[in-house]
Amino acid sequence: MSALKVLHVITGLGIGGAEQQLRLLLPHMDRVRSSVVALTNPGPVADALRAEGVPVIHLGMRGNRDLSALPRLTRLIRRGAFDVVHTHLYRACLYGRVAARLAGVRTIVATEHSLGAAQIEGRPLSAGARALYLAGERLGTATVAVSGTVARRLAGWGVRPSRIRVVPNGIDVPRFAFDPAARRAARRRLGLAPGAYVVGGVGRLAPGKRFDVLIRAVAALPEDARLLLVGEGGERERLERTARECGAADRVVWAGAVDRELPGLLSAMDVFVSASADEAFGLAIVEALAAGLPVRYVACPALEDLPPEEAPGARRIGGTVPEVVAALESVVRERHAVPAAVRRYDIARSAQRLTSLYERLHNGPHNGPHDDLYDDLYDGLYDGASCR
Repeated sequence: MSALKVLHVITGLGIGGAEQQLRLLLPHMDRVRSSVVALTNPGPVADALRAEGVPVIHLGMRGNRDLSALPRLTRLIRRGAFDVVHTHLYRACLYGRVAARLAGVRTIVATEHSLGAAQIEGRPLSAGARALYLAGERLGTATVAVSGTVARRLAGWGVRPSRIRVVPNGIDVPRFAFDPAARRAARRRLGLAPGAYVVGGVGRLAPGKRFDVLIRAVAALPEDARLLLVGEGGERERLERTARECGAADRVVWAGAVDRELPGLLSAMDVFVSASADEAFGLAIVEALAAGLPVRYVACPALEDLPPEEAPGARRIGGTVPEVVAALESVVRERHAVPAAVRRYDIARSAQRLTSLYERLHNGPHNGPHDDLYDDLYDGLYDGASCR
């Protein structure tokens, strides 16, 4: 069978979960010839993709209502004679599906990366956003959910279950293995004492991540506690002000947005906490588990969709400051073996499932009846285990 030509259309290629997930997937898709179009902001992930030999095109879209991007994208898809168009993130899904249809592409896949219970990509859900989403979704062939939780949310929204597939996010598991030398080096570089109790948080500095809860919780811990925040975003100034107000300005270490350095930073931590109450997957939590860290989280579909014994080092907690403080005070500072849950989310496995989906859709009937919504939940991903 000849390799399928697949065009990935994504809103931007800055450092973010969906963008990094795309970069991780492509090298493992050996039966696919991939190209990428960024509607806007090509960013550092575009450079990384090009360095790995993936063609990347910047469409130069000027905003959500830049309709001139639609004919440009349509022409690009038609000239490329792509077998599959795969869209990522809200804006790219809307424009990409329409353009693919206009260009005559029969197989159109979209991944829903960031659908929470009350927000999509960090923005509050509204009736208008939902209506527009559903109108665009009907132009595609299939919608991929990154977790069983997201699949159920999509079905609840009105997406036909026969059109939903579950292909979970994945990580490069060996890359995150705990490294004592990297721990020492990272702590020296960041000015963290060897014996400091380091609480870690990773993600965009956005309101929904609730890093202010972590700051206030660490401020209530003994003096040797430090908070290592990995990420960047519009909430940085407000979070710095919060740290000053609760007397923790010198106890918060801001690592900024990183990529290659992330495994070393996870090695430098003693416990990982996610205070976000609304997640679509919880990729940073899975990465922390791969680093052997004890994990405390408020919401994580990646773990909630699995039996609890799959991740013994992780505990679900309440999201108030006192609850986070109590959880941190009771953590035993020791590394854990990489749990079974992490192995289920290996990036090569996700890439294989996605490649098989492309081939099945491209070679089979389109928009016809399909197996039940949960087939992909159990087939291969959960090996028949019941979901909680």
